[in-house]
Amino acid sequence: MAVRIGIGMGLGGFPFETIDAFRHWVDVCEDSAIDSIWQSDRVVSRDPALEPITLLSVVAGATRRLKFGTNAVVLPFRDPVTFARQCATLDFLSDGRFLPAIGIGRGDAPEWEATGRSPKGRGARADEALEVMTRLWSSESVDFEGEHFSLKGATINPRPKQQPLPLWLGGASKAAVRRTARFGTGWLAPLQTPEEAGGTVRAIRAEAQQLGRPIPEDHYGATILFRIGSTPAASPFERGSGPEAAAIRQRVERIQAIGSAEAVLERVHAFVREGVTKFIAIPLAQNANEMVEQSRLLATEVIPFAND
Repeated sequence: MAVRIGIGMGLGGFPFETIDAFRHWVDVCEDSAIDSIWQSDRVVSRDPALEPITLLSVVAGATRRLKFGTNAVVLPFRDPVTFARQCATLDFLSDGRFLPAIGIGRGDAPEWEATGRSPKGRGARADEALEVMTRLWSSESVDFEGEHFSLKGATINPRPKQQPLPLWLGGASKAAVRRTARFGTGWLAPLQTPEEAGGTVRAIRAEAQQLGRPIPEDHYGATILFRIGSTPAASPFERGSGPEAAAIRQRVERIQAIGSAEAVLERVHAFVREGVTKFIAIPLAQNANEMVEQSRLLATEVIPFAND
């Protein structure tokens, strides 16, 4: 059976001046070939960065067809029981359309210092949190005793409509590969080139095979940045200064496609050749009108030809 290429729209910021403009954009996506909407997570930010679960609850209420997900929630900043309840409730209320994607965050991210936390040990903490969450989503009663979390007879209700709830994990380190194979039903690449993503896909497949829980072939995804038409005056990823901002700009340049619809298709197919078939496409758009136009162009000039 051929694997279907799916393309959704991602929000890197919030380029809408009003909520009505945002709702109009959601309606445009709902009535198009776009299959999903994804919201990125920044715990602290001087630019508009809406909290993902809250924003996606608005998307859930305004749509009937679109799926929606997080790209990606930084799990060490969340309480796993509360987050498990939020995910379960959102999936239940949307009749099974929620796709949580989770990462552990970069060690040099400014959120650690800004919130008085340390990135040390975040991987082990995330592993415990993932076990807590996945068990709460599927079990009547959960007992758990770990270094970071403790539960006794814990239950959440309702549980997710989707059983199991699809859980996409990010990251490309050896620990991230092991984490994805152990807990994930999908993987979402960080800011990687197609070749880099392909290497991680192969590593996850091998690890998952050893654990006896292979991930479906169509559950490997990547984020791309695109603009069909003229080069934007400025990308939202070009803001900021210092080593961190420069590193982000460098990574972004390797995954963006600017110019023709064919250029975007070629970027998509470069990932497909490496085993990635699901995409979060973030438009390089400065305002609501550009968001609508880029979404329309993606839906009419790229998505219909992605599976050719």
